[in-house]
This record gives sequence, C-alpha cells and structure tokens, in this order.
Amino acid sequence: MSTPATVKCPHCDQPVEWSERSPYRPFCSERCRLIDLGAWVEGEHAIPGEPAPEAFNDPPPGHEDDS
Repeated sequence: MSTPATVKCPHCDQPVEWSERSPYRPFCSERCRLIDLGAWVEGEHAIPGEPAPEAFNDPPPGHEDDS
C-alpha cells in the first residue's frame, strides 16, 4: 500500500496528509481554510486578469435592488 502524499498547509505551513483523513486539505484545519476564504473575500487574494464586464455587476432580471 502506498503512503499518501504530504503537502504544507497554504496558511500555516503545517504538514497535511493528502487523503480522506484530512477533510480540509490542502489546509490543516477549518480555521486555516476560513482564514484563506476571508482573504479572498477581502480582496487580499486575486486571480490576475481583466476586470469583469460591467454586465456582471448588474442584478439578474427580476432581482432589482429595492433600496
């Protein structure tokens, strides 16, 4: 039987076994996963590229802003 690969947690660098026994992989814990998610939400992480077209900022038909 082969040994599962081990990777480093992207947030804290702790070793993480890449297997079903590590439900938050590649993160070591839910805490590290949520910290990373928060960084994406806050704009600390981004995928480089052109900005999204303005049409993506409009609400879908039937979901107008009530403000």
